[in-house]
Amino acid sequence: MLALSCTPQLGPTRVRRLFERIPRLEDIFRASLTELEATGLPAVSAQSIALGNSLRLADEELKKLAKVPGVSLVAMGSECYPAQLAEIYDPPLVLYVRGDARILLEVGIAIIGTRHPTPYGLGMAERLSQDLANCGLVVISGMARGIDSIAHKGAVQARGRTIAVFGTGVDVIYPRENRKLSEQILELGGALVSEFPLATGPNPHNFPLRNRIISGLSRGVLVVEAGEFSGTRITSRCALEQCREVFAVPGNVTNKQAWTPNTLIKQGAKLVATWEDVFEELPTDIRLRLQRQSELPAPQSASLFDPPPAAALPAEQQKVFSAIKADESIHIDELIERFESSLTSSEIFSALFELEMNNKIRQLPGKNYVRVF
Repeated sequence: MLALSCTPQLGPTRVRRLFERIPRLEDIFRASLTELEATGLPAVSAQSIALGNSLRLADEELKKLAKVPGVSLVAMGSECYPAQLAEIYDPPLVLYVRGDARILLEVGIAIIGTRHPTPYGLGMAERLSQDLANCGLVVISGMARGIDSIAHKGAVQARGRTIAVFGTGVDVIYPRENRKLSEQILELGGALVSEFPLATGPNPHNFPLRNRIISGLSRGVLVVEAGEFSGTRITSRCALEQCREVFAVPGNVTNKQAWTPNTLIKQGAKLVATWEDVFEELPTDIRLRLQRQSELPAPQSASLFDPPPAAALPAEQQKVFSAIKADESIHIDELIERFESSLTSSEIFSALFELEMNNKIRQLPGKNYVRVF
């Protein structure tokens, strides 16, 4: 399988057609050049297999693999290769897995979205990923900036397990700022997964390809925020083609990042406001098993934006906190201007510091603040 994956110009679709003509893997490598070309393979692919170049490339890749600790190879047909992934139209022949490969067999939910989320999108992705991880589900995403990264972080914060599907080699962390997040994922029993060989860089055409793996590994795909022409649409389309459940978090219709989830809901995707909306769509046997294994999160109220009781915070903190929203950021200068007559700058700074330390609010780049869901 590794030799086929190393063969030039031989993608998953061509491999599927090759197996239709030559069902036995051993017979493919025993076939003559003429027999291979007769299956419709490109000349360069047929020559690579017939002349033994593919096997030599696979041998070199295995030697590289042996030098990278913690990385294993999961080939199609092996016991750790997920059955639901093997059933998709163009499954990867091999998966490079950094971490515990057995996690691929667990029940997972993909959480995906834009690289440029609003504070509302970030808050919803983080909250849902935390709650779904607390349910015992594996959170699956693509480690991209934005919604993907916050989905992984939410699972990590819940001490849950998560799978990051790379568009690079599993030894190439991209984006680089997620290096610490990758380490945390591995420490908690998660995994970094890729179909691309070691040392593969962030080539733009690789990322749409990996999207089918994100949906293929999961029981369902949850879209938080994405624009009309976002790559998230590729993943949601893959999910529909693979007969996966599609979930979507509704957004403000005036926000361009709400286009994809709102459109998916109009087309029949399940509207999601809380973790229960996802959990209740799982097959009964899976829900019962997860209920036995995990302590489910408490049911959530319909409102995500109600502040805590006034008595729960000191007066200055309560006043500042009441001006900060969960779905829209506010700049520190605006807070100072708003409370100019009632609070000094130092009191506002102190209140912001305490609220942030108590995980009530989050500071965004540029001294902007949002409420934590």
